Amino acid sequence: MKIAIRMDDISPAMDWERFEAFQALLDEYGVKPLIGVVPDNRDENLNRDRERGDFWELVKGLQEDGWTVALHGYQHVYTEKNGGIFPLNDFSEFAGVPYEKQLEMLEQGKRILESHGIGTDIFMAPAHSYDKNTLAALKQAGFGRITDGFGSRPYQWRGMLFYPISFRLENSLKKKNGFTTMVVHTNTMDEKDMARYRRILEGQEVISFEEYLKERPMKRGLPGRLAEYLLAAVKHVLVKYR
Repeated sequence: MKIAIRMDDISPAMDWERFEAFQALLDEYGVKPLIGVVPDNRDENLNRDRERGDFWELVKGLQEDGWTVALHGYQHVYTEKNGGIFPLNDFSEFAGVPYEKQLEMLEQGKRILESHGIGTDIFMAPAHSYDKNTLAALKQAGFGRITDGFGSRPYQWRGMLFYPISFRLENSLKKKNGFTTMVVHTNTMDEKDMARYRRILEGQEVISFEEYLKERPMKRGLPGRLAEYLLAAVKHVLVKYR
């Protein structure tokens, strides 16, 4: 199986030492990830270090170097207790919010990125939580792709392209065919995580996210979406009560 990488919670005051350590590891293996950039971070849990004054120049430079950028929500503040249509969690910045407000948040976030010369049509939902209003607002705001869902290949649903993440990475690593995404939070990773990531980069076919985006999507109907919903709900319970 081909493994792409997404890095969540990219913001000006994240843990830069850990970010740079993982960046060096990716550079060592020539892998370009997807990074989810929070355009107007108001989540104090993401603030782990000094705020970089050159943050936006750094993000733009990474994009120019082949890294892929996603809009990671707007302010990364969870205002709703709602898991939406992919209920890995029971809280959200978007799911449960009225359509007009979601559209406003997406357009404002997009404007912030574009004001720094950074364009993208990829959305990364904070807490993986989104609903049907999110999908409609995304299309209206000019987004066509989402990094989320389960499956072994990208798929198309409700006019959007989904690039699935791994339900359980250990199981994905045993499969020979297909694609998936490994989700990395550098803010909270430790030395054991780094050692594990190195083993994956050494032993698996890890690809840059741009390659993942080139894979032809399959169509997914209601049965597939229902199965995905149930898997997400089961994983939420397993993680919450383990």
